[in-house]
Amino acid sequence: MPTDPTLEVEHELFASGASLIIGIDEVGRGAMAGPVMVGVCAVKQGVQDFPAGLRDSKLVSEKKRLSLFPEVQAWAPTAVGEASAAEIDELGITACLGLAARRALILLHEAGVPVGEATVLLDGSHDWLNPALSSKLPVITRVKADQDCAVVSAASIVAKVTRDELMVNLDAQHPDYGWASNKGYGAAVHMEAIKTIGLTPYHRASWVK
Repeated sequence: MPTDPTLEVEHELFASGASLIIGIDEVGRGAMAGPVMVGVCAVKQGVQDFPAGLRDSKLVSEKKRLSLFPEVQAWAPTAVGEASAAEIDELGITACLGLAARRALILLHEAGVPVGEATVLLDGSHDWLNPALSSKLPVITRVKADQDCAVVSAASIVAKVTRDELMVNLDAQHPDYGWASNKGYGAAVHMEAIKTIGLTPYHRASWVK
């Protein structure tokens, strides 16, 4: 049973000298259609509380994610960057994770967050961020950081809600693929529509067998 997130890791990093922590998480990595999106959330030293009920986006209902979204945005600066299906076909998914994250960090910087001073807390075991940056950042990778660390849980919520909204809007343009419900992943209705109708510009063509 997953535990609720805490700020323990964040406080350990602050105690070790960090002044700003940016949590990063991705959504849409394994989808057949739609962009990959990366959410970022920044917290400063002294942060204590976080929104009640905050958890990794995969562990809460759509209704709860939608209620958490504005609470997370009020709690800390956030941003979401994306890389398109065409970019994924051209560059590969790992490079596009970095590209989407870089775009999100630029948005944070433009909002006044001193990104260059940050320590990054990245969900997973692989640093796919720094290869995309011209100025490297200290990156701490942590498996299940999206479940354990509040700042990464918050990043997961903003990324998931933003991408889901986009896929619902795209479903209105291409209703045969079921994107409103499957969000571009390989559900049966989606895969059957690919066979019978073909691909849209939002499909990752190189992923379709």
